[in-house]
Amino acid sequence: MSNAIQFTDANFQSEVLESDQPVLVDFWAAWCGPCRAVGPTIEELAKQYDGTVKVGKLNIDENPQAPSDFGISSIPAVLLFKDGKVVETLVGVQPKERYEAALGRVAA
Repeated sequence: MSNAIQFTDANFQSEVLESDQPVLVDFWAAWCGPCRAVGPTIEELAKQYDGTVKVGKLNIDENPQAPSDFGISSIPAVLLFKDGKVVETLVGVQPKERYEAALGRVAA
């Protein structure tokens, strides 16, 4: 079972923007090879930060509004939110350590 939350246009406001925890959102699509490569790392982070950071994925094909609102033009794009604002953006396939470093800056 996946620990990563499935974000949608319908729940983005409540789950991400109004969250009292930092939130990591992986903007992805099923047809995107690099997105599939990042997937296992996102799952590991969801387990690792369970209870301190919300970690999840948003399929851009099924949910076009949020990617449009945040200017997502390349995927995979991982945005880190704190207090409803984007505090970090990582585009493309990154090593797990880059995501951990970003999370470490907000998950105090």
